Amino acid sequence: MNSAARLSALSLAAIVLLTPFLRAQAPPAPPAAAPATPPALYLGTAWYPEQWPESQWDADLSLMEAAHIRFVRVGEFAWSNLEPSEGHYDLDWLARSIRAAERHHIAVVIGTPSAAPPAWLTTKYPETLRIKEDGRRDEHGNRQQFNWANPKYRELARAMAEQLAKRFGHDPNVIGWQIDNEYASESFGPAEQAQFQQWLKARYGTLDNLNNKWTTAYWSETYSDWSQIPIETTYGNPGLLLSWKRFVSDTWRSYQKNQLDVIRANSDHRQFITTNMMGFFDGYDHYTVSQDLDLASWDDYVGTGQLNPIYNGAAHDLTRGFLRKNFWVMETQPGFVNWSPDNNSLDKGAVRAMAWHDVGHGADAVSYWQWRSDLNGQEEYHGTLVGADGTPVPLYAEVAHLGADFAKAGPALAGTTVHSDVAILHSYDAFWAIDWQRHNHAFDPLAAMVAYYGAIRALTHSVDVVNPSVDLSQYKLVIAPALNLITDQQAKNLIDYVHSGGHLVLTQRSAMKTIDNALQPQRQPGPLVPLLGGRVDQFYALDTTIPISGAWGSGPTNTWAELLSTSNPETKVLMRYGKTPLGWLDDQPAAITRKIGNGSITYIGANLEGDTLANAAKWMVADANLHPEFGTLPPGVDLYIRSDAHHQVWILINFGDTPQTITLPSAFEDVLADASKATTHSVTLNRFDVVVLQRPIH
Repeated sequence: MNSAARLSALSLAAIVLLTPFLRAQAPPAPPAAAPATPPALYLGTAWYPEQWPESQWDADLSLMEAAHIRFVRVGEFAWSNLEPSEGHYDLDWLARSIRAAERHHIAVVIGTPSAAPPAWLTTKYPETLRIKEDGRRDEHGNRQQFNWANPKYRELARAMAEQLAKRFGHDPNVIGWQIDNEYASESFGPAEQAQFQQWLKARYGTLDNLNNKWTTAYWSETYSDWSQIPIETTYGNPGLLLSWKRFVSDTWRSYQKNQLDVIRANSDHRQFITTNMMGFFDGYDHYTVSQDLDLASWDDYVGTGQLNPIYNGAAHDLTRGFLRKNFWVMETQPGFVNWSPDNNSLDKGAVRAMAWHDVGHGADAVSYWQWRSDLNGQEEYHGTLVGADGTPVPLYAEVAHLGADFAKAGPALAGTTVHSDVAILHSYDAFWAIDWQRHNHAFDPLAAMVAYYGAIRALTHSVDVVNPSVDLSQYKLVIAPALNLITDQQAKNLIDYVHSGGHLVLTQRSAMKTIDNALQPQRQPGPLVPLLGGRVDQFYALDTTIPISGAWGSGPTNTWAELLSTSNPETKVLMRYGKTPLGWLDDQPAAITRKIGNGSITYIGANLEGDTLANAAKWMVADANLHPEFGTLPPGVDLYIRSDAHHQVWILINFGDTPQTITLPSAFEDVLADASKATTHSVTLNRFDVVVLQRPIH
């Protein structure tokens, strides 16, 4: 057992003995000043002081402090306590909880409570409740029952946020703000439909323009008045479906800005503003909503089963890509949840490993939901760090170990970020466009993206996930899986990237749609056809498996196949289809590529998997002249690299069942080792072991 583990065990034993004594102590210790220098890595938890007697606060906070928890998020569901009746605010209890946390050297993030309006509000102003898609009005007693577009609700939410900001916007122990909680539910009432119609009028200008862009001559869908345009979310005109999603995204952004602006006007610049997003949740465009925030954050849950480092890593890198900088994990699961079909616990050691996995992908904070079990409410069975009786659950010791890790490794990771030579392009518009018209139910654009992400990351150990509109000049290789919808600006961005020496890979269903979710007037890949010197002659939804072979070996393909052709002698065929019952694809090109100066453009029309996908990834890395310092890792081992101008930090985790020994390319300092400045040329990792290494950049 290393020193951190011994410390955790001793701390836990002492705390269990002291908890009854701590509860009885009064008055609490005098206030302590907030830390002058914030930690490089924050360990946190969600704390709900309003749910517990004030006499228990110091006992809870003492347990947090012993586990090296450095911040708590408070207030995001406390509106009924913060404003018991309209215009009557009670913020004193929150102020006392902030001072109590300060005494234990624990900083505070305040959540604005608009995700859960109080009963007096929804009773007095029923128009603030959302209208469900079936036309029924939502009711009080849950959360997210509010109408995100309603002016009265926004007025009341802004007033609440303003009161909080005026009181705590300059509080030295408040380090940031979370607006609302997990944006999710929109409203479908007549008022929202009218707002949508006005949004369409502002976007398209005239009905003639809208009718033309949406091709409403189809099925006599032509509109002669803005008021005729409905809300549709599942099966309707593709332009209408996409416009509603964009309206939802813009409305979430303005809903957020309604509170954000008043917080900024009344708070210190050192206090960040964020909101907690939900990974691959696609209810709105996160690039649209995040652009006004200071940092991105998300809620990282596994649910049923165990952590999938590839899928979860892609979600981290997606979140990092919203603002293209480090992010926070504002919530993660302490062992298990309560909302999944099977709420099994993560295996012993996995919670600590998962937290380091977060940090490796660029997280500067990891926070557990929640601290203490609720006595009642919809999430009674959810995992916690402390039971309803106020004493630690078994997982507490593992989190305390993690807290000691963070304290020890923080200085090495301070100021470091993730740097990638490879980008995966991700677009909500493109994913929505496919999901509404999958053509083959088995074609999942997210699965397609994660497959390429996993294959490339296994070779390069770092991948950015970014929107196709961003500057791509820093990347040697850019992969666009299922980039179904592409705007003129995005097309120009990709063309300029290739002409500047970049290597672009497009996959199935890419560049098929315009900005209005209409088919491109030219075949796929639309505006990129001249650059590629080839095109998609036809696409086929497959009901059987067919063979492919060529430069990347031989293997099966299924679900979707595109018959490619070349129109430029410089365009080369990489893969071909074999003989099939279908006939149309026999010996036809399945993947083509063209060199453009120092760059290249490649189109893959077949679904790759297994060896063909792995070989294609190796070819892409070689074609882009990428030379990762570290080669393929043993099965189950993951590597994460963060750096600044002066040094690199390598984090290695073994998620596999088999112990693995890894020989390092040079000498590294073992940051978590007991011996100061201990150096090593190799590491051995058992299941869920973590090693944090650093070396200077010469």
